[in-house]
Amino acid sequence: MNRSGARDVWEGMYRRLFTALLAVAALAACGPPGSRLVTAEGVERNLYAGPGPGPPVANLRPGLAAFGHALFTAVAEPGVNTVLSPLGIAQAYGMARAGADPATGTELDEVFGFPPEGPHAAFNTLSRVIATTDEAPPPPDRDAPRDAQETGASPPVVRLASGLFVQDGLDVGAEFLRTLAAEYGTGAHQVDFSSDAAEAIDAWAEEQTAGRIKKVFDRLDPRTRLVIANALYLKADWAVPFTAPPEEAAAFTRADGRVVRTDLMRVEAELPYASGPGWQAVELAYAGSELAMWVVLPDEGGSVGDRLAPEALAELGGRLETTRVGVALPRWDFSTSLDLKEPLGRLGLRNTGYSGIADGLFLDRAVHTANITVDEWGTEAAAVTGLAFPAAAPPPAEAVFRADRPFAFAIVHRPTLVPLFLGQVADPTATG
Repeated sequence: MNRSGARDVWEGMYRRLFTALLAVAALAACGPPGSRLVTAEGVERNLYAGPGPGPPVANLRPGLAAFGHALFTAVAEPGVNTVLSPLGIAQAYGMARAGADPATGTELDEVFGFPPEGPHAAFNTLSRVIATTDEAPPPPDRDAPRDAQETGASPPVVRLASGLFVQDGLDVGAEFLRTLAAEYGTGAHQVDFSSDAAEAIDAWAEEQTAGRIKKVFDRLDPRTRLVIANALYLKADWAVPFTAPPEEAAAFTRADGRVVRTDLMRVEAELPYASGPGWQAVELAYAGSELAMWVVLPDEGGSVGDRLAPEALAELGGRLETTRVGVALPRWDFSTSLDLKEPLGRLGLRNTGYSGIADGLFLDRAVHTANITVDEWGTEAAAVTGLAFPAAAPPPAEAVFRADRPFAFAIVHRPTLVPLFLGQVADPTATG
């Protein structure tokens, strides 16, 4: 056996051994119905020392800001409500980056702005800095009445979850599994894509988003062997709720000039406020957290999308000053569903090779669902990103052998070419 062949054998043995170790560590009680969660034995989540998010996040942030604006520009249609999660999408693709082929990895780095050292440490750190819980959030009582005089702000809930769903028996790359365990804190949910895998993935998404997102894929290719998922959930109260009586049936003028009627929530308070040529903005902080919503209002006829560009947001942040502001804002409650492959392809992500995850896998489907509810008391929002990887179809035949006329056969001993049997088939329907 040559050196290359020996290496292939050893790598195959190592992968099978690692998969066996995963199976030994199975946690049957964890994970959604229809799945079995296995974790990498002996692999602990990396906990990076030092206060604050540190350099990994600082190196990732510019790329995330640019990606978010580029994707918004690619998918947002004038006059259509849009919500998406750049963090959730990028983290799902960051997980996939751990098993990407070199050409695919280069495109991922360019589209998402991943730093040269890779995105994994940054996403690991972000999840610890932003998230308030490592557990699935309980569904809140969304119909409970609230009173400004009696109901205080609840602590914020932020959940950032990673999921990996693998066809039972699939030989997954050991280094890929190690990276997901060490940096994303996830094992592999072993499922059966010929049976109830879609239900298991949906159950996971529903649990991680407190019931806000109940379905990930509308369909899955029957050849699907692995799915990467990311879920982001936020439930946060305003530091200053909108307690003034609302302005009822106020006029809201759409971009096309059409006027619709809606109630406007109102509050007057000392709030961070900024303005510049053609725009104004206010910061609405969430209680008990470092999170805030920036609401940016272009002048009439101005571009909403332009105000989300990284340089525009940086300018806004630098201009905020505490000001006595009277704010009138509509409630909103809507969702967006995206097929990511086409817009990401336009942004430069065209390669689909991920052999570091498993031999023969390619990225076939990429979907994103996000929703948001904003009212007088705060915000509840959720997003789920799903990446589906089928097994590659076998390559097309290079030759055609169609035995539809008489043919000969020989049963031979290959080393010596001694024929054990010889014959011909002149009529395969004749017997005896």
